[in-house]
Amino acid sequence: MPYEPGTVWQYDVPTTGSTHLPPDAGYAKALTNQGYGFEVAVADLIDNSIDAGADKIVVHFLRDADRILTLLIIDNGKGMDDAGLDAAMTVGRRREYGENALGLYGTGLKAASLSHASSLTVVSRTKRSRAAGRCLTAEGIEDSFRCDTVDPRYAQVLVDRYDGIIEWHGTVVRWDRVRAFETVTHGQSDQYLSKAISRLETHLGLYLHRFLQHGLKLDIAVWDVSSGESHLGEEVDHIAVEPLDPFGYKVPGKGGYPRKFTAPVEGLGDIRLTAHIWPAKSKQAGFRQIGALAERQGFYFYRNDRLVQAGGWNGLRNPEGHLALARVAVDLPDRENSVLSLDVKKESITVTPAFTLGVENAVDPTGHTFHSYLSDAEAAYRDGSRRTEIVRKSVTPPGKGLDPRVKRVIKEELPEKPCYEPIAFTWGTLPHDRFFDLDRENNTILLNKTFREDFNDGRRGGANDAPVTKTLLYLLLEDCFGLGRWERIRQDRVDYWNTILLASVGAQRERRAQAIS
Repeated sequence: MPYEPGTVWQYDVPTTGSTHLPPDAGYAKALTNQGYGFEVAVADLIDNSIDAGADKIVVHFLRDADRILTLLIIDNGKGMDDAGLDAAMTVGRRREYGENALGLYGTGLKAASLSHASSLTVVSRTKRSRAAGRCLTAEGIEDSFRCDTVDPRYAQVLVDRYDGIIEWHGTVVRWDRVRAFETVTHGQSDQYLSKAISRLETHLGLYLHRFLQHGLKLDIAVWDVSSGESHLGEEVDHIAVEPLDPFGYKVPGKGGYPRKFTAPVEGLGDIRLTAHIWPAKSKQAGFRQIGALAERQGFYFYRNDRLVQAGGWNGLRNPEGHLALARVAVDLPDRENSVLSLDVKKESITVTPAFTLGVENAVDPTGHTFHSYLSDAEAAYRDGSRRTEIVRKSVTPPGKGLDPRVKRVIKEELPEKPCYEPIAFTWGTLPHDRFFDLDRENNTILLNKTFREDFNDGRRGGANDAPVTKTLLYLLLEDCFGLGRWERIRQDRVDYWNTILLASVGAQRERRAQAIS
């Protein structure tokens, strides 16, 4: 645009030439400080797996006794060859995404990973290419964006390690020197992993709930490479992530809902809003277990079925207690626009006043306004607050070793005692006349591993096996933990429960033997 002297206002800035300015190596510090939370970063990587067509994904924590070593994300997607790996690991390279892709800016793999780990390795193979890998480190970026080639022999070994997931094609993303792992003090790895996995399970279950409801298999596992009979180590925890639907109530909080509103948004056209009212005092996980109710009211924006904002009114109004039951689903339009913009972490939406004005003018086909919806949500909350509620006795929460689906229902049905360590389950060596024992100091129910196969159809079972047996023991023994003095009457109960359960194991074994013969 040439300079035009004497004009009242130059509408475009005049220029005389251009130059290309490649990024400085110091960009590494900016790349590693993007503000990604741990769960948000992992979710961003899983988006890449889904875009690659994966229907089976595992988030894998590796530990060595009390030391947490590495995080890996393994998928059975289409994989990448050498050229694809080079493209994926190039910092600042914008890639082309398909119409329904979850990826958007092309920076997530590097920014999300290096925000938490000093070393990012990606190993992959396709149907037509052998396993290959690239390794990008913070030091490598400072060294003129150097990316190292993984030894192809190790790449093959890593792929083979996960042959239960990767058959003909797939990808392994590996984080090493994870800064949070390095801060875990001796003796605290179990506690750290328990909390980290719980937060991760909730986040992934919520933000990917539509994919999980449509068949995506997403697991979180912990392996101890220092234990077990196999050279691969031993799996010490494994959970299947279940969908946490923020609109998954059984009966709405008010008749006639959900309602579909149309909001006329200038510069974008009509936007569809699906307005929901939760039933008051619901204990369902999709209502209670996804965060503070004040933060979870409001808009739930989706992009290509992936939740990208879970609650918040985006300037329409302030959150308040009387609107705790109000949640509104909004599917973002496919076309690019200047009204609704998604942040790079895919965690929140920025809107212009055109959106909020359009929502204020939204109506449904019967003429109901969006303001009448808000009034209905407030009325449902007030009506629910006046109802008498039966208060159930609080319990020590269930922990490691019990199937997550069971734990979720227990949390829905029973209030938890605050500040109590969860009750864990583990199989161990016990005397032949004991089916179970209590380690009250470590809040653990010990099960006799001699009987493990009897409750797993002859198989060894996994970390969360025998769910019915463990659940019944939890309900029987929950009140035996967190006590001061151990009373003889409680010990007597434990003793006769053991005797009765041993008889049940004998009956179970006889039935199995008859079935086999």
